[in-house]
Amino acid sequence: MDAPALATEQLTRRFGGRTAVDGLSLTVAKGEVFGFLGPNGAGKSTTVRMLGTLIRPSSGSATVAGLRLSPENGVEIRRRISIMPESPGLYLRLSVAENLECFAGLYGMSQPKERVRAALAAVSMTDRTGELCQNLSKGLRQRVALARALLNDPEVVFLDEPTSGLDPVATREVHGLIDGLRSRGTTVFLTTHRLEEAERLCDRVAIFNRTLRLVGGPQELRDQLFTRALVVRTVKALPDPADVFSGLPGVQGWSAGQEPGTYTVMVKEPTIAAPAVARSLVAVGADVLSLTEAHRSLEDVYLQLINEDTEARPQ
Repeated sequence: MDAPALATEQLTRRFGGRTAVDGLSLTVAKGEVFGFLGPNGAGKSTTVRMLGTLIRPSSGSATVAGLRLSPENGVEIRRRISIMPESPGLYLRLSVAENLECFAGLYGMSQPKERVRAALAAVSMTDRTGELCQNLSKGLRQRVALARALLNDPEVVFLDEPTSGLDPVATREVHGLIDGLRSRGTTVFLTTHRLEEAERLCDRVAIFNRTLRLVGGPQELRDQLFTRALVVRTVKALPDPADVFSGLPGVQGWSAGQEPGTYTVMVKEPTIAAPAVARSLVAVGADVLSLTEAHRSLEDVYLQLINEDTEARPQ
């Protein structure tokens, strides 16, 4: 098995008497798009700053791009990773190419013009090289910032809210670029407040609020927190719903909804329970409008965990 792209063990960071990150232990596989979700002030940016060698942990350990996180490995780690902050931080009076050539020079890269051309091609910006950054839309500036992050052909890219403030079209373009990073085998560590974005892009997500609350694939997290269910809608309320739903294969319980003729049937395995429920409804002569599996979004998972966390509630 390949070594992980990122791994932390009890990683902790304190600022005076305040603990921003408390005992974080997780692994991120090579080539994975990994979502790091949490409320404002949860310690997400502090975690990225530690893994990016910008600040030292107070305790714990980590490996980043195959290297132990330590001061002596800091330079080599920075050669293997890139960090794209929420604000692009471009020189607006310079052109797209001039911005990237400037940063390539700061990084001391060999063959900087070739690196710039390759990075711009990766984000489909080769036709914009001479334009001043001040004349670009925010979405295009985000593309340039991502090209800058790709200059050193990183093994791991940290993206901090890459679609913040973008319109739907620009957001979709950035999503496509992230999918492109996945196809290149680049590991992406994504912090975002857009839960639908994490659900669409990420192989796994971690929900974090100073400590790690839960980690896994979106469907895995839904299964851990919520009982699976079927939603039944009939034209008229059933005269005896218990007679219809009780004792069926795979059915664990049921409840009536607020609207007449609406029922939630808790099940262990929908593919087993749904046919049995359908047959039972037909047997009693019910006019069925719909029989569907209830869908819990990643937002439901997130809110369930954060609402349980008293530290995340307004005081």
